[in-house]
Amino acid sequence: MVRKKWNDLNVRTRRLIVGAGVIDGIAKIAALLDLLQRPPEQIRGSKRVWATSIVLVNSIGALPVAYFLLGRRAPGDNA
Repeated sequence: MVRKKWNDLNVRTRRLIVGAGVIDGIAKIAALLDLLQRPPEQIRGSKRVWATSIVLVNSIGALPVAYFLLGRRAPGDNA
């Protein structure tokens, strides 16, 4: 596999890479802010594990989406 340098990429590819990074960053910030404000009883699992995973896992937005879909409980949901 030949690795290209940043300057060797065309403008469209560079924009896609930067755009994906921005979207991933926004999704991570939104998930972390929600996690910070939500009480522990409304979280499936440990808040610490979710926060660590959201920050450290390079997920291209998949982990923040998983948090929003699977990690949160509805208010009053005690399951």
